[in-house]
Amino acid sequence: MILVDIAVALAFALAFYGKNPSGSIAGAAVPLIAILLFPFAAHIANRLVAPRADAILLPLAALMNGLGFVMINRLDPHEGSLQAIWTGISVAAYIVTLAVVRSADKLDRYRYLLAIAGIGMLFLPLVPGLGIDINGARLWIHVGPMSFQPVEIAKLLLAVFLASLIAEKRDLLARLRGGGFTRLGPLVLAFGTALMIMAVERDVGFALLIFTAFVLIGWIGTGNRTYLALGAIAFVAGTVVGGLLLPQVHERITVWLDPWKYAQSIGYQLVQAQYAFGIGGLSGTGLGLGHPSLVPVVTSDFIFAAFGEETGLLGTSAIVIAFILMVGAGIRIALRARSEFSSLLAMSFTIILGLQTFFILAGVIRLLPLTGVTLPFVAYGGSSLLANYVLIAVLMRISDRGNQANIAASGRPTPVGAGDG
Repeated sequence: MILVDIAVALAFALAFYGKNPSGSIAGAAVPLIAILLFPFAAHIANRLVAPRADAILLPLAALMNGLGFVMINRLDPHEGSLQAIWTGISVAAYIVTLAVVRSADKLDRYRYLLAIAGIGMLFLPLVPGLGIDINGARLWIHVGPMSFQPVEIAKLLLAVFLASLIAEKRDLLARLRGGGFTRLGPLVLAFGTALMIMAVERDVGFALLIFTAFVLIGWIGTGNRTYLALGAIAFVAGTVVGGLLLPQVHERITVWLDPWKYAQSIGYQLVQAQYAFGIGGLSGTGLGLGHPSLVPVVTSDFIFAAFGEETGLLGTSAIVIAFILMVGAGIRIALRARSEFSSLLAMSFTIILGLQTFFILAGVIRLLPLTGVTLPFVAYGGSSLLANYVLIAVLMRISDRGNQANIAASGRPTPVGAGDG
């Protein structure tokens, strides 16, 4: 954590003086100090209530959070201050989650309640007077001065429900033959939820994220590759139908195939991102020395392009490696979990984190069409930051319980400060 803070502080100084060579950093010190101190509060919570949890996951999240803040503050100091506030709220949610969820297995008892809450939050933006349209998608709710994406929390609640369902009915779900329609439950739930999100809320990113995550969880939980085949067929069918009926799906596929043809209209954002990567080259222009603000919505959807311009291939590769390490830590936690439900839940949350990262990075570099999801911990957005801190809090709780069980089974004494790292 100390090394993370040193890296974030140095990056902040480079970005600040790169943009304001003669400025005083004292005026911008308050949000920076907050960003540096908040992760230590989470670390103290780990030592008190989850001392044997994975030692690498929280520092990686803090690093991505800190570097994201540095870039957001460099591009828009007002949004940087808001991101610092949301970091404090998210760390508080992390601590509360660790304190309340003493055992992840207890979540299994509230399967249907969490499913109802998840579906309710998923479609909360449709309530008149509460939901608002942003960029053609109705995913936001607006209460006073605050805006929030409830789908970020909904995806976690639905993942808990799916992990519980598969853990209980694993043998039944693994045999698709002769069992009728009900054995396709996870796939039907995923496809139906994705279609409703696309049709009613007009959002492609979260529909794709939830569908793909549920298909992979169904395959991992049952060991039946038929889920992958049926999921691929359903994905193609949904893409075709969405492209024909929903303008935003058709537009994103069109821009993905040839953004240069529409460089002055719908392809402008993606073209500017490609220029940013090209200008950045191997080592970048330097923090605070580029012009990533030319990319529209750069602090949220396209923050990876900003890093591409100012830190180059080396910086963006470091970000990718950090997320690979986070996914690897999540898989290790799933493998060491003490129960089948905890293992499936850890894998579900890890898949969600990994897929969301992959979809937004692939969209920005034009490997896939743009999805509109945010880069976890890095991009501007309070709801995404809050949901992802809750996600890793549950993973840490599962890790702590799993390591306790492994230590007890091995008969080894528990050293002070024991952990996975």
